[in-house]
Amino acid sequence: MWSDTFLIVFISICTAFLGEGLTWLLVYRTEKYQRLKTEVDKQSKKLERRKETHGDSLDKSVKKKIERYEEKLKNNNRDLSLVKMKSMFATGFAFTALLSMFNSIFDGRVVAQLPFTPISWIQGLSHRNLSGDDYTDCSFIFLYILCTMSIRQNIQKLLGFAPSRAASKQGGGLFGPAPGQFK
Repeated sequence: MWSDTFLIVFISICTAFLGEGLTWLLVYRTEKYQRLKTEVDKQSKKLERRKETHGDSLDKSVKKKIERYEEKLKNNNRDLSLVKMKSMFATGFAFTALLSMFNSIFDGRVVAQLPFTPISWIQGLSHRNLSGDDYTDCSFIFLYILCTMSIRQNIQKLLGFAPSRAASKQGGGLFGPAPGQFK
């Protein structure tokens, strides 16, 4: 069981590097992405400085300028997300193929023992294709998803591909809320 667990963590690390390599190949090295990323970073910092200096100013002209900056930032974030979209499809297809292959290899095998009993709506995933009623037994798919979710973000940070804190703070990606929407 321990060897399967470590193998799955290793597979997760390898697929995360593979995914980031594909993303670098298709997105991160392109001129359009580089231009949009620097623009989003500059606008995020500029907007943050404006908000800090003016605070909760009641001046309508200042509010209008801040709203224009937020709108520009939102549009650039959307464009950045659209540039990343083609890479998401490519990595999605690659991961689906790899996932089905690994799923057939580990089908019906307990790969880890969970230190808790998962809540009922997660048990279908954590105990997938396993026989028995011990819901602390963990299937391949559950462990792989948990590992990939945690490892991929850390690899993005390690390689310098994670979005800047200022840009993340402003939000406004393709599916994110518009800046200032929930004030």
